[in-house]
Amino acid sequence: MRKNSVKNTRINSEVLRELSRIISREIKDPRIHSMTSVTAVEVAPDLKTCKVYISVLGSQEEQKDTLDGLKSAHGYIKRELARTINLRNTPDLRFIPDQSIEYGISMSRKIDHIIREDQEKHVAKDEGNDLY
Repeated sequence: MRKNSVKNTRINSEVLRELSRIISREIKDPRIHSMTSVTAVEVAPDLKTCKVYISVLGSQEEQKDTLDGLKSAHGYIKRELARTINLRNTPDLRFIPDQSIEYGISMSRKIDHIIREDQEKHVAKDEGNDLY
């Protein structure tokens, strides 16, 4: 099975949906932040391993605690995944922090700040021209 085959894409989306549900609704670990989301999933073509990209909107400490909580709940998550998805092998999960959402928010704020500064310069320049 190729990495980007239709079957693999379908498995990735199903695993993503189920992991999102399990993490958001079924795990009661207080270390896992409420603003945790599964951004992407990459199941290997042999169905042995799965990279789970996790995004946490919060501080670095909250991100670390969330990853620790997910790693400690690894067995439960894998068991629930095996129960809900009918696969020959249940993949071993590796949780990887995903900073893309935070990076996007940061870049958006920087762009907004630059636009505001540019508008203020144009307003100041226009007011300076009115005096002459």
